[in-house]
Amino acid sequence: MKEVSYTVLENLPLAPRTFRMKLSGDTSAIRGSGEFVQIAVPGKFLRRPISVHDCDFETFTIVYKVVGEGTAALSAMLPGSQVGALTGLGNNFDIDACRARALLLGGGVGAAPLYLLTKELCAQGKEVTVVLGFNKAEEVMLREDFESLGAKVFIATLDGSAGTRGFVTDVLKLKNLCWDYFYACGPKPMLKAVCGAVKGPGELSMEERMGCGAGFCYGCSIMTVSGPRRVCADGPVFKREEIVW
Repeated sequence: MKEVSYTVLENLPLAPRTFRMKLSGDTSAIRGSGEFVQIAVPGKFLRRPISVHDCDFETFTIVYKVVGEGTAALSAMLPGSQVGALTGLGNNFDIDACRARALLLGGGVGAAPLYLLTKELCAQGKEVTVVLGFNKAEEVMLREDFESLGAKVFIATLDGSAGTRGFVTDVLKLKNLCWDYFYACGPKPMLKAVCGAVKGPGELSMEERMGCGAGFCYGCSIMTVSGPRRVCADGPVFKREEIVW
């Protein structure tokens, strides 16, 4: 874990109430996909946990949705603003667990951490299929970003205004997709449905409200076959068979 001050380079809207922020500074503590950062919001006591969307040697990027005062304050930050963040938090997706074909499933902003994962898998020469779920067409984001990496992308919307009508699991029923390992990130109901619909081994990036983000408060604990585990310190990535629904 490392505390760093970053400079905002970009903070642009991707979809209604959803933004992509690119920050410049020391990224040495960020090891790969699956991790999250704790962003300090001026005037707020608790930091905001947000997944790493992309990262290189000098910058990292987050995608976040405005859901309260803290994220609203983030959305108002202009290029050149300074923001503090704790980096190097959480574990990583296991890219070596996939032999040749990966299935990635994301719901809403749960699509964000799957982008860096796609980059890592494609760099290993693996075939990547991405299924993204949203409520309606105007919320669809990142499709072109995934496609630019070489991934095959499918979209599901609840109202049917884009792609397949329904959930990401409905895409799996209708399309003849092949995979040997899956990765998923999104709301809990989606992840539970994915585990019921998707066969074979895989990993889930769990979403929980966090207090400290470092494992001290136990506020983000979930039940696993090994007992209560902390999403911030023991996750956020867990094997599918670990989770008790």
